[in-house]
Amino acid sequence: MPGQEIFVPFLAMLVLTMLVWVYMYYHRLTFIVKNNIDPQSLTAGISSDPNLPSNLVDPSNNLKNLFELPVLFYALCLYLFVTGSVDQLYVTCAWIFFVFRALHSAIHCTINIVKLRFGVYAVASVVLWFMIIRALLAA
Repeated sequence: MPGQEIFVPFLAMLVLTMLVWVYMYYHRLTFIVKNNIDPQSLTAGISSDPNLPSNLVDPSNNLKNLFELPVLFYALCLYLFVTGSVDQLYVTCAWIFFVFRALHSAIHCTINIVKLRFGVYAVASVVLWFMIIRALLAA
């Protein structure tokens, strides 16, 4: 079916979200077990404690971030497929979006250098806005 190649970076984004989720819970559960924390004491959420180490907070913040602009990416990919608008430029842009979002997640969940993280976030965002504007102009 023409246009379905847009779903490869679409699925890659879904896998990225899953990997960040696994990474986050690995660090959370390790922290809970290592510090002998009663899970019931976490009714407000583990991320609500301002004294937590960054390896617990940053992946959680990144996971939340993966439900912001990427949601527009998913909707746009579906729109492009349904309308038969997928072309090589859209597919290339979708891959660029994915690569820079993956870099953003890797930076956010590990070294968390804000200027570097913002730079890769900005590239992914500009690519997504380009895709959206292009689709709007073609509609």
